[in-house]
Amino acid sequence: MKRIHIFLFTLPLIFSTACNKYVDTPLPKNELVSDLVFTDDKAATSAVTGVYGAMYSYNYQFANILMNYLTAMQADDMYYYTSFANYDVFRENRLLPSSQYVQSMFANLYSFIYQMNACVAGLSDAKTLTPSVRSQLLGESYFMRSFFYFYLVNLYGDVPLITGTDYKENGVKPREKTAVVYDTIISNLKSAVQLMGDDYPTGQRLRPNKAAANALLARVYLYTKQWALAASTASLVINDSRYSLLADLNKVFLANSEEAIFQLEPINITGGRNTWEGLTSTPASATATAYIRLDTLHLIAKYEANDQRLAQWTGFRKTAAGATYYFPYKYKVRTDPSGQITEYSMVMRLAEQYFIRAEARIQQSDLDGGRADLNAIRERAGLQDLPATLSKDALLLAVEQERHVELFAEWGHRWFDLKRTGRSDAVLGPIKGANWQATDTLYPIPANAISTNINLTQNEGYN
Repeated sequence: MKRIHIFLFTLPLIFSTACNKYVDTPLPKNELVSDLVFTDDKAATSAVTGVYGAMYSYNYQFANILMNYLTAMQADDMYYYTSFANYDVFRENRLLPSSQYVQSMFANLYSFIYQMNACVAGLSDAKTLTPSVRSQLLGESYFMRSFFYFYLVNLYGDVPLITGTDYKENGVKPREKTAVVYDTIISNLKSAVQLMGDDYPTGQRLRPNKAAANALLARVYLYTKQWALAASTASLVINDSRYSLLADLNKVFLANSEEAIFQLEPINITGGRNTWEGLTSTPASATATAYIRLDTLHLIAKYEANDQRLAQWTGFRKTAAGATYYFPYKYKVRTDPSGQITEYSMVMRLAEQYFIRAEARIQQSDLDGGRADLNAIRERAGLQDLPATLSKDALLLAVEQERHVELFAEWGHRWFDLKRTGRSDAVLGPIKGANWQATDTLYPIPANAISTNINLTQNEGYN
């Protein structure tokens, strides 16, 4: 863990240069978490919102390609068109404790957690901030810490639960049970709901608000099988007039889309870049090769006839031999010569809340309610309603199907869905073949973390 903490202390330089699109005042370069930072509204805001800029400043980091695309390669969403070792180990389920992206995601997440821990501590003791500013910032800090821990426990399982900033103490923390981490996430999200406002602080959907906290809380309740709470909490977001399912699928991933609950703004826009996802997956020209491709057999073939998600959210090319392959096209802009930023990276959106409520209702035997939520998503995709005769088990499979064709290549949803529902072996076993084992649903704990923390143990299957 010491290597991680060395990285943590270099992050202020990144935060101070990456966050100026979120706030006007840059951070002090050497005193990110000093008492001075939390005596001034602008400096305190910069300390918290710097994490959003840091999450999206660089490509191939946790908050863009790693979570959106590598987890999709592990599941049955996509593949890279040629051999590339750092991708192949995900696609072929050959991860090692020394794998580059296994280590960098772990380090990314704990660096961000350290930043949020420092902000929670500083804001909790702050006396001179405007009360409404302090409340919003403290809520954002609790939310973001919960957000990062959610991904840690779903990627790595039991992980050290670090809520302070003492690097010596943190460097020897043992792994905590996932259930305990979830309890902390839920507690922090409840605090965030109480602290944050309904409105977005800057008008744009680039910082979490109360609805974002409820949206993540609903997801956590679903993952922990608290069905009634998952349904009621998702309803709070669905019934919020700020959000709506957009009939035009091409508008869903635009900046400040009405479906967006939380987005990340492009920071590194040199050359007309918008999102990292668009730059990475969209071919360079109308005839250029797409490097990241969707799995024709296990994803594309699952779309029903006339599903507008296939038509609007995927692109296709034909090879010289006449074969057709598809690529992700939710983000349309690779680069814009005019320099306009029209797309933001989607972190959380309304459609997921319909899926959460549908699954939670069905699990409670409210089949009509669950089917109605699924039909809301299907209707905007141009599909007919599901038959009223479907059984509970059939409807749960319909949830899995709809989540797959709707949320592909977004934040690991497919990978996590198969794992949390116990379907990984049945779905991925036949696809991955001899490389697949049940323990592959968790990443290995990084070798460099174990080598510097005597209390860390390895996940089963990686010793």
